[in-house]
Amino acid sequence: MSIISWIILGLLAGAIAKLLLPGRDPGGLIITTLIGVVGASLGGWISAHFFDRPFTKEFYDGTTWAAAIGGSLVLLVGYRLLFGHSRSR
Repeated sequence: MSIISWIILGLLAGAIAKLLLPGRDPGGLIITTLIGVVGASLGGWISAHFFDRPFTKEFYDGTTWAAAIGGSLVLLVGYRLLFGHSRSR
């Protein structure tokens, strides 16, 4: 996949993670994209190293999407724990 595909995958994975984890988030679209892209990479690394399921080069592969969304969920929870209470409500 190209870098544009990874950014799109990350944006969508981050948005899906936010839908699965409702509530106030301290970040906007840029943070969602970054969480999604880094989460996709983290999910792929975990999938390849611990579950023997390497990243594929297909955009529409279900395993790639599951790893990206799972990684995004992990990072979103961590981001909320670190920065969730720093904004005034």
